[in-house]
Amino acid sequence: MFAAALIVFREVLEAALIVSVILAATKGVHNRLRMIFSGVVAGCMGSLIVALFTTQLSNAFSGFGQELFHAFIMFAVVGLLSWHIIWMQRHGREMVIEMKEVGAAVAAGKKSLFALAAVVALAVLREGSEVVLFLQGMAASGDVQNLMGGLVLGIAAGVTAGWLLYIGFLKLSLKHLFSATNVVLMLIAAGMAARGADKLIQAGMLPSLYDNVWDSSAILPESSLPGQFLTALVGYIAQPNAMQLVFYGVTVAGILILWRLQKNPAPTKA
Repeated sequence: MFAAALIVFREVLEAALIVSVILAATKGVHNRLRMIFSGVVAGCMGSLIVALFTTQLSNAFSGFGQELFHAFIMFAVVGLLSWHIIWMQRHGREMVIEMKEVGAAVAAGKKSLFALAAVVALAVLREGSEVVLFLQGMAASGDVQNLMGGLVLGIAAGVTAGWLLYIGFLKLSLKHLFSATNVVLMLIAAGMAARGADKLIQAGMLPSLYDNVWDSSAILPESSLPGQFLTALVGYIAQPNAMQLVFYGVTVAGILILWRLQKNPAPTKA
């Protein structure tokens, strides 16, 4: 049961982390809860659909259907998170001012609600589909009782951790809230880009360049609770290959460059 709970916890934590950061960053935005909840529901429904077509998905693309599917989802989330970070950099001050007006409609927030729902839906879909595939494997072994206990425990622990992170973000002043949440989202996006690259390597579509650039598994294994948390928070990889590091670094550098350009826009000619 503990093994099932740990794996489910990791997947739920990754999705809960994205949801908690987005909830904190959009505090006060009109209709944010409805749109984000819709994204969670859509992601859960998508995970169930994936479960119904597991065999067909596994046989697609010469047996690498699941890897390509997860890579696509990860890179889609990377793109949406990157867009959201840049959008928040550009419109954050406007939102801070409007959030102070009780009951006022946040025009800037409305423009990004569907994008936020899409980020949440894709994150839940990605993590939920992995949970579904894992549960199917355990169910095939006949250990259904431990499976259900681990599922409940893992979901409860993951949601609780996400809630505590949300509370922590709310304690930040509005002055630092957007910067803090943007940094976390940037690291989440970079970690997903690195894992997406690994899926493409598994599918034979990318070279690894160099395996095991370092090995920190003896000090901090990914299977441990701290390792699981850091994996979800900053994309920690105990044994990364060079291609994963390239994708991680390029994602961080690209977001920082765009962030900088939005922070200091080029002056317009008179």
